[in-house]
Amino acid sequence: METPDGPWSWGVLVASMLTNGLTLGFPSCIGVFYTDLQNSFQASNTETSWFPSIITAVLHAGGPLCSIMVERFGCRVAVMIGGLLCGIGMVTSSFSQTIIHLYLSAGLIGGLGLCFSFQAGITVLGYYFVKRRTLANSLASAGASIGMALWPIASQHLLEAFGWRGSFMIFGGVLLNCCVCGAMMRPVKALPSAPTKNGSSSANGVTSGAEEMEGGKGLQRYMAFDLLLRHRPYLIYTIGVSWMVLGFILPLFYLVPYATSNGIDESTAALLLSLIGFINIFARPVSGLVSQQQKFSGKLIYLFSGAVIANGLSNLVCAASASFPSLIIYCVLYSISMSVIGSLVFQVLMDIVGMKRFPGAFGLFTILESITILLGPPLAGFLVDITGQYNLVFYFSSVAVTLSGLFMCSASYILDRREAKKKKNIYNQNDTAETADRQNIIYRPPTVQEDFII
Repeated sequence: METPDGPWSWGVLVASMLTNGLTLGFPSCIGVFYTDLQNSFQASNTETSWFPSIITAVLHAGGPLCSIMVERFGCRVAVMIGGLLCGIGMVTSSFSQTIIHLYLSAGLIGGLGLCFSFQAGITVLGYYFVKRRTLANSLASAGASIGMALWPIASQHLLEAFGWRGSFMIFGGVLLNCCVCGAMMRPVKALPSAPTKNGSSSANGVTSGAEEMEGGKGLQRYMAFDLLLRHRPYLIYTIGVSWMVLGFILPLFYLVPYATSNGIDESTAALLLSLIGFINIFARPVSGLVSQQQKFSGKLIYLFSGAVIANGLSNLVCAASASFPSLIIYCVLYSISMSVIGSLVFQVLMDIVGMKRFPGAFGLFTILESITILLGPPLAGFLVDITGQYNLVFYFSSVAVTLSGLFMCSASYILDRREAKKKKNIYNQNDTAETADRQNIIYRPPTVQEDFII
């Protein structure tokens, strides 16, 4: 049994980076196969778009189920089961005769496997690292960026050599490597200061996550509905991010079809997705360092909202022109803002609810987020079906993402102003009470009616 911050922790970090690259980076390559899948199944854009939306939605929505599995069996088992599901789902999908089969195999089974391996692979770092946890999480997230860069390039070469069916079968074998990564995540000794509920050390690598959660049993343990109903900042952030992902992920699926429909070679179009991934490799650590600056303390929601607005506006560059230089400029702008969003999305959530409520808040957050992720690509596909123009997808994405950023920024500002005003009124009342007491005057402060809950 290993100890936190020990030598084996760095091996686990490497395994977590690989798991991130294999799982979270995988959806970035689906756009490479979009046209071939559409032609193979004689499907409309709407029908074809359900495939990436299902696999991405399940990747996020399986969070609570993954939390239950991690708590019951540990991160090691969860990652390995996830890898097995990924392999089975992708190999089975290579034999699909209808697009419904593809939804069920690669979409549902494969997506659930991606979820288990990704989320358990991130969770295990919290047990292996205590002193260097922030550094470990930053390095692990770089694995996803590397995956985003390499998956599209590999996919294009495999597509040319083996077609989409052969490629998906090979993907199944590649994703089975998550099992190897999971095998490295050996159980961690419980720290003396963090005993389990029965006072004994954990033997499965899950020591104190459940104990750190405030109030909540059963369903609320993994999905904190009470926060959604009573915690205004969490409500604003959850609505804003769920709104954002309605259009945020669309460029990853439609950039290649959009480029090829405008005369750009398929291999060159695939490089555009890889460019986004390569820029993320360097931009994410930089954005993480910038966000740690003192001037952003307590104001990360505004930095995050600004990045969301910039990301939404960048889609206008792509929508206005499909020339290769324009698409290069678009990829640079999109990936930089995407890096800031990716590095802050969970950090802002932690700042809003605190670590004690984070597991339950995260579970509900991912469930609600997955609903709009599921709806976004089919809505965009329907738009292409009725108009025949891919550039409208990027206009749609721009409107959805930009408005979500404006909503989070303005709503958070209003909430902060109200809170500041409330504190000022309380301070003035206390000051008036002290003055009246010195003058032997009976003073009764007026009742303050709280108009919001934090």
